[in-house]
Amino acid sequence: MINSSEFKLSEKTNLYYKAEDILKDGSYKLKEEEKTLLEKTDIVYRALCAILYNFAPLSGHPGGSISSGRIAASLAYKVMDYDFKDPDLKEADSLSYAAGHKALGLYAMSALRNEIVRTYLPDLLAAENRQLRLEDLLGFRKSPAAGTSLFKKFNSKALDGHPVPITPFVKLSTGASGIGVGSSIGLGLAAACSYKGNTPRVNIIEGEGGLTAGRSAEALAIASAAGLDNVVLHLDWNQASIDSEKVTADKSGRGDYTAWTPAELFYINGFNVIEVSDGFDFTQIYAAQKFAYNLNNGCPTAIVYKTIKGWRYGIEGKASHGSGHKFASDGFYKAMAEFEEAFGVKMPRFEGEMTPDNIEKCFWDFLLKVREVIGNRAEVFKPMAEMIKASKERLAALGRKFGGPDIEGVYNIKEWQTPSEFKFEAGTAHALRTVMGSALGYISEHTGGSLLVSSADLSGSTGAGAIAKAFAKGFYNKYKNPDCKYIAGGGICEDGISSVMSGVSAYGTHIGVAASYAAFTSAMMHTQARLHAIGQQCWKEATGEPERTFVIFTGHAGLQTGEDGPTHADPQALQLIMEDFPKGAAITLTPLDGNDVWPLLSAALAKRPAVLYPVVSRPNVKVLDRAALGADSPEAAAKGVYRICRSAKADPDGVIVLQGPGVGEIFCSSVLPELKKKGLELNVYYVASRELFMALDEREREEIFPYKDMRKAIAVTDFTLPTMYCWLKSKDGARFSLYPFMQGKYMTSGKAEDVYKEAHLDAKGQLEKIEAYIEALKAGKWE
Repeated sequence: MINSSEFKLSEKTNLYYKAEDILKDGSYKLKEEEKTLLEKTDIVYRALCAILYNFAPLSGHPGGSISSGRIAASLAYKVMDYDFKDPDLKEADSLSYAAGHKALGLYAMSALRNEIVRTYLPDLLAAENRQLRLEDLLGFRKSPAAGTSLFKKFNSKALDGHPVPITPFVKLSTGASGIGVGSSIGLGLAAACSYKGNTPRVNIIEGEGGLTAGRSAEALAIASAAGLDNVVLHLDWNQASIDSEKVTADKSGRGDYTAWTPAELFYINGFNVIEVSDGFDFTQIYAAQKFAYNLNNGCPTAIVYKTIKGWRYGIEGKASHGSGHKFASDGFYKAMAEFEEAFGVKMPRFEGEMTPDNIEKCFWDFLLKVREVIGNRAEVFKPMAEMIKASKERLAALGRKFGGPDIEGVYNIKEWQTPSEFKFEAGTAHALRTVMGSALGYISEHTGGSLLVSSADLSGSTGAGAIAKAFAKGFYNKYKNPDCKYIAGGGICEDGISSVMSGVSAYGTHIGVAASYAAFTSAMMHTQARLHAIGQQCWKEATGEPERTFVIFTGHAGLQTGEDGPTHADPQALQLIMEDFPKGAAITLTPLDGNDVWPLLSAALAKRPAVLYPVVSRPNVKVLDRAALGADSPEAAAKGVYRICRSAKADPDGVIVLQGPGVGEIFCSSVLPELKKKGLELNVYYVASRELFMALDEREREEIFPYKDMRKAIAVTDFTLPTMYCWLKSKDGARFSLYPFMQGKYMTSGKAEDVYKEAHLDAKGQLEKIEAYIEALKAGKWE
């Protein structure tokens, strides 16, 4: 018989509280008159949520937007320290909707706040493009291509179904479950590294469904290890998801999805926990939030609010998760009744044909009624405007001072001379993972620690540890090791570290670097990269400022990782990134040798892509003797494609396109000499970055790699054949190309040279197929 009483949790430094006990102190009591004002304002907010769902059209998530509304309102009006006039101020507290499906609520809250300020304290307004007006709500879930009359007349913002930085105060794109928790924690990490001692608070709104994603638990562990007590996660615990009315465990037993309660999950991950038994009671909400702001014990804090999804909307629980009342239905008008009664108004009724313009006109009539109420009830809404003004005054009194790095210096390294450390003698051998990590480390060191890096328990193996080498050793902690630039990633947690590091980059003071094997970075970090790229596109559009780069460091790529077998020696990774983003959003780097690394990095960073994806290998690679081959200089790598050798003939005997250090070294050291002995004249190109090449104008591209050469080219690559299609402009080019899957299977484990031999990519395999290709050309059997 096992005595279960023997089991106890290990001793924790984090703390547990209940809001009711905090209120007994008396120091965190909300004034009764302020509570009344917040209650009145919440009626308007919930009406806006219902209106948005009704008109947009029947889309969004009204239930969770409503259940989280009072949590957000208390933060926005009473707790956060920020400047409403400057939504992009880094030293201000922020509110991040990790629960991206609550966007409807975010827009309602933002527009309501803006309208209150516009009416009573217009001097606090930001420039119009950085406001979210009532007029902008006409663009909820609407494409600019929709072209309805008022949408065009008011120049309304196109508000995505999940929030992006087009919306003021929104710093990143969330939506995919769990990623918003990590990326929002990344904001908190960057803030902690930029404002030491007086750190901006990052408030995160999430629902329990967002905690069920494994990457959320990974991110919580990262926040705890880093000591981010400036992070406060506000959990709208309503127990309703699409399929369940009991997502997690509670007092009645385990949940449909988890055996933990949210409080248990947070506590075991090192968070202070505050439980709010009534998530609609502003008194409890305010007390918990103000108390959390005064906790500075080196632990992040989670406030768990017990709520009801769809509260007072007329549809509650999972039925309100992704849907609500039918358009202009009795249920919708009943949802308006509380607003009508509270403010003595009658909302319009939809009449006429169901045309887009007619629906939009009625939508605007509803919003005008909201504007009328705000303008006519100064006794309610002017004090709310004063609360917003007070947040700016509190921020000014804090006197937060930036103490971060020179981030702009990172993007200007193209103006630097190539450091001597990254100029290598021909014939010497260097591991590209080490060279790339050291180059990024050099950049970070000379810009004051601009790169924060986290690796999947592989900092030495991937080479990523070199990025933080010049700074304090060990792992970063806000209090114990604040000068360290290496972030404990929670272990083998590619999902978590990439979520957090993408948020670091989005904050704008540092570049976040997430590292692992290519087999895992490309797949497990892809969604995070995509969301970051979406967010940065919107950031640039909204502010006119350039994008902020997130680096996915792939320290082990391709068949050269042979001993680990096909699960790790992955030729597919590049294909998942290359051409999978809008032009310019992501740049991949595939250096051939150590001399390619610095020119590639400097050129890529100057482009400021949202995602930088350097693909580097594990074993040593011999440095090319460019002079002996007649190859272009290392600086030519910055163009993305350069020549390894050039035929003396106007019409060469063959054209070879190489990509990848494994096949590249074999070809240059063993295959090319044999082909030259046979008197063959070849044009040989190396692809160091397809995206850098495509960023050149058409004339320059033609000069570097003429189309006529592409017409007769074949590829030799460490990666998959589709990554080379862009260079192959003939029917037969792909047929004669060499790539890891030529045999129609994954390779087995073994030394790199044996795996290349198995794939027929060794010198013998390359030579045989290239000779067959040249024979086909000579015989005129080429299409």
